[in-house]
Amino acid sequence: MSDPDHGALADAVRAQFADTGPLAQAAEGFHARAGQTQLALAVAQVIEQGGVLVAEAATGVGKTFAYLVPALLSGERVLLSTATKTLQDQLFGRDLPRLARALGVPVRMALLKGRASYLCLHRLDLAAHSGDLPAPHLYHALSKVERWSKTTKTGDLAEMPGLDERSPLIPLVTSTRENCLGADCPQFRACHVNLARREAMAADVVVINHHLFFADLAIRESGMAELLPTVRVAIFDEAHQLNETGIQFLGQQLATGQLLDFARDLLGAGLQQARGLCDWTALAGGVEMAARQLRLSAGSVRGATRLRWTDEAPDGVDPTEWRAGLSRLHQALLQAGDALDTVSELAPDFVRLHERALLLAGRAERFGAPCDVALVRWVDVGQALRLIESPLDIADAVRTRLLAAPAEGERQRAWVFVSATLGDDERLSWFTQPCGLQQAQVLRIGSPFDYARQAALYVPAHIARPADPAHSAHVARLAGDAAARLGGRTLVLTTTLRALRSIGESLAERFPPSSGVEVLVQGQLPKRVLMDRFRAGSAGGRPGCVLVASASFWEGIDMPGDALQLVVIDKLPFPPPGDPLVEARCRRIESEGRSAFADYSVPEAAVALKQGAGRLIRRETDTGLLVICDTRLTQMGYGRRLLAALPPMRRLTSQAEFDAALGALRAAPAPVDNDSAINRPAAPVR
Repeated sequence: MSDPDHGALADAVRAQFADTGPLAQAAEGFHARAGQTQLALAVAQVIEQGGVLVAEAATGVGKTFAYLVPALLSGERVLLSTATKTLQDQLFGRDLPRLARALGVPVRMALLKGRASYLCLHRLDLAAHSGDLPAPHLYHALSKVERWSKTTKTGDLAEMPGLDERSPLIPLVTSTRENCLGADCPQFRACHVNLARREAMAADVVVINHHLFFADLAIRESGMAELLPTVRVAIFDEAHQLNETGIQFLGQQLATGQLLDFARDLLGAGLQQARGLCDWTALAGGVEMAARQLRLSAGSVRGATRLRWTDEAPDGVDPTEWRAGLSRLHQALLQAGDALDTVSELAPDFVRLHERALLLAGRAERFGAPCDVALVRWVDVGQALRLIESPLDIADAVRTRLLAAPAEGERQRAWVFVSATLGDDERLSWFTQPCGLQQAQVLRIGSPFDYARQAALYVPAHIARPADPAHSAHVARLAGDAAARLGGRTLVLTTTLRALRSIGESLAERFPPSSGVEVLVQGQLPKRVLMDRFRAGSAGGRPGCVLVASASFWEGIDMPGDALQLVVIDKLPFPPPGDPLVEARCRRIESEGRSAFADYSVPEAAVALKQGAGRLIRRETDTGLLVICDTRLTQMGYGRRLLAALPPMRRLTSQAEFDAALGALRAAPAPVDNDSAINRPAAPVR
């Protein structure tokens, strides 16, 4: 590629990011950062010339403005995809309008989410007249939704106050690809999903999420099939989630939840619109019974378990009983399909239900046959059952469906993939290999934060080893002692749900309600509520908080200021060895003559560790401590590679140094002076 510093768009971008440029005048608190400008110029280059840019921009670079400025100034039609609906709302509701005003660029923007985010007026009407909601308290929630439906313009459920994102009511008042009636729906003209799609087709900038993008890539149903060909610039923020998101949609799934939803819809539509024409109760009951029997055949498990499935049946499941269960399910769905076919002319609902019956029957039949050697198959077992067949990565789909050569006369598309964490080597192989982007231009930009001054890392030398049954108790004691001194302000990140429960229970016992420290544990409340509670801790006389969390809390959590000053990680986050997808990926690497541990497990741990550590320092004025309770980090050879992946924090080598740093944080939670323990010179992480 040519020099990114030259070109009309590059010149316009450089002017915007100058110390005295429009951004400095219009955006409060803006100041030029070399790394941000470097990223913006690289994005401008790929927009002008086409091609693929993969950019890792560490925390503090300001990556959002760095890709939005050239995108808005380019005059091109732009697709922005991010990891979650929350980040979508932030981009659409705050960042984009703010920046468009600052740049003086008139731009039409649209927000597009998946079906499950929008109220379905037809299904709302069905739910209101069914008289058979799963729980009595849902009638009150349903009446609130009905009142809100009269005033909402978008139908986006995120805008409805007080609706729990986990509410069992949501599937009853939203549509899926399987149950949507399309043009036959009596509410088609007022449909919120169709309205959102029409606005997206007319917009200059469309904000979507990765789930929606890959759902369309797999099934061409979300409206993206019409949208994507009209877009020349596609930017994926939080791109590190692309591979794991993509494989969810490029494989096949069959879940008992889907089956029970189908049975409920079958019974409701049959009794309301074709009572007496078929034995709807028996048909729905047959599907429901077959789904429950299939779940029972997988045995009883505590919590959630992922079972390998490399032979006729998942590990530990009787093959004869399993095959019989899939056969019963297949037959029950075919019987429902035959009955629905006889009444399909009565109402559009029956046409869609017939299609759903055949689709689900086809999946039951597929899972009864051997798995393709290029795929991996497993079963998630909890209260429900989920059968999954998946590719190992999205590389083939990206190469063949996204990066295909442009048609004659068309300009080459620009693809930008950006995140704070994309790997631990110069080529960002952790991201580029599974995503089929080895030929992309790669850019790595470090953080502008002064980590040696702002933060320190402590690895306790005498803590129990990770395999020791006492390890979680030791972690809880260390975190509790530190949180007591800090008045909360502590995030404990665990690698397993077992550790989450153990550490959460220990800390809750240590800090009763009268202690002045509130203990929050993932799963007690919705994620958004937990984060709001944590941020409010230690403010306005409220008790400080300790949050114990796992999984999704390792990333995407932004708690700047002194609400969070200590992050404790219980163990090195290696991928779980018993996970079927992990095992399949390791087998493929070993078959190529490489080391699965060195080429897969260590890079996975390095990226996850970097993500967890990134929760600590979010602003240039933040200070804090990172504690990793795993002596393998300092005692094993691979520990050097994992340490190198972390921000260059100072190292604390003794309990005394750690105690002194805690004392300094408690005395000066805001930016600290040069004499404090947190700023005392020490060896940086290498």
